[in-house]
Amino acid sequence: MSHKILKIHPNDNVLVALTDLKKGERIVYNGNEIIVAQDINAKHKFAQHTILFDTEIIMYGNLVGRANIQIEKGTVLTTKSVSHQTSSFTEKETSITWNAPDISKWKNETFQGYHRKDGQVGTANFWVVIPLVFCENRNVEVMKQAFLEELGFTKPNPYKNYVRQMAALYQTGKESDIKNLDVATEISKSQPLFKNIDGIKFLTHQGGCGGIRQDSDMLCALIAGYIYNPNVAGATILSLGCQNAQISILQEKLHNINPDFQKPLHILEQQKEGTEQQMLTKAIQQTFIGLTEANKMKRKPAPLSKLTIGLECGGSDGFSGISANPAVGQVSDFIVALGGKTMLAEFPELCGVEQELINRCANKKIANKFIQLMRSYAASAEAVGSGFDMNPSPGNIKDGLITDAMKSAGAAKKGGSSPVEDVLDYAEYAQKSGLNLLCTPGNDVESTTALAGSGANIILFTTGLGTPTGNPIAPVIKISSNSTLAKKMPDIIDVDTGGVITGAKTIEQMGEELLDFIIKVASGTIKTKAHMLDQDDFIPWKRGVSL
Repeated sequence: MSHKILKIHPNDNVLVALTDLKKGERIVYNGNEIIVAQDINAKHKFAQHTILFDTEIIMYGNLVGRANIQIEKGTVLTTKSVSHQTSSFTEKETSITWNAPDISKWKNETFQGYHRKDGQVGTANFWVVIPLVFCENRNVEVMKQAFLEELGFTKPNPYKNYVRQMAALYQTGKESDIKNLDVATEISKSQPLFKNIDGIKFLTHQGGCGGIRQDSDMLCALIAGYIYNPNVAGATILSLGCQNAQISILQEKLHNINPDFQKPLHILEQQKEGTEQQMLTKAIQQTFIGLTEANKMKRKPAPLSKLTIGLECGGSDGFSGISANPAVGQVSDFIVALGGKTMLAEFPELCGVEQELINRCANKKIANKFIQLMRSYAASAEAVGSGFDMNPSPGNIKDGLITDAMKSAGAAKKGGSSPVEDVLDYAEYAQKSGLNLLCTPGNDVESTTALAGSGANIILFTTGLGTPTGNPIAPVIKISSNSTLAKKMPDIIDVDTGGVITGAKTIEQMGEELLDFIIKVASGTIKTKAHMLDQDDFIPWKRGVSL
């Protein structure tokens, strides 16, 4: 890789600027001289040769756009000069042959996890409290206030003390000193009562009633996935009673995942329990007893085949598809070769690479399910006046991703090169070893929420711009595509893949480092930045209209 420019695929007609290029600068690529026609910021793409009007733009070897004007050699691509375009896709055309990577280094490697009766192994040990309907959100919050501080699960909040100090200065007439006051980050932390429990997670949402029945059914399936997730020891569920998301539906969804469900599960229905105080007293008592049992569990060695890795990107930049995403793809291939599961989500960000993924499907049945889900999703977006082509955010565009197809071609690299063993609709639980495709939106939190609900016990989250998000039950490892971001936002970034851009590291080396880091997180010896910041984002996907 040149230290200044990169051609990702031999068939591409654009180059990527790895550093800022100045107007008039002379670049030589494969003996071809290019005079940079204008200042080009790092991460952006420019024409290797003159691209005529209405000519296809090729990147990653894929069709990612079409020229709206003639783009001169050495000129940067923009949203004005390039429009979104993708290749059409059809049924599975070819069979796949896959050369698995060398996994001898990790063949006998283990992680220290929590072994569940159903055979799954957790990378953490949580208890969850979830309402079936938004009407119970307040009661969940009351339980949260009662439990967290008293049991030592509340993390220090330096800003609370910061406000207290400012208030004291104001009260004593020293307002001018407020501007010079710094946040004191070193605050003593209380010790948790239960040493073997990573936390109690109180999740709230705005669903369960008022929308179409499909949304309520899917919410129940999602909650069932959270309860069944190997990182969860047990759950307390609060129901009102009259909502669409009925207890019976939740129980049916749990049965669909595993008819032999054995985890402790306490479900309370307010309209049957009596007063709010009676219900909360009972819920708190049952939860506390459940915690005493969950605390008896201890970490034990487990093979890496017990890992289920969610693959996610957010706040992507022009380097994401070159460094962070391929490094994650390398990890995906390692995990698959070791007998584990990986899940590639965000279907709008697979736009333009559908045929490649279809051909990688293990059989036609799986391929046809992917085709059906993609076409159905695209049609529903178009029905409300939108489309996948509207996906790149302003931040994506500013940092070099100017069409959805360009973004998708890089995003798909997170799935590595292994066969697709299964395709899952939203809230379906991953059961097959190997690479799975999970239908979710491109929205970061809706997608990570879904990955945990489908069984991910670790989530890899790549970002080029910096995205402060996490998940309540699945450790989220944040991976930066560039070193500038890692240095600027060290409080949210766990792993920096910027060495791939500079040429200091290969994709394979970065993948190996990342897998070693994952094993430490899975064993509880390293806490992710998202976990330390209590980034417990939970947003169920609402597909339908409100009624």
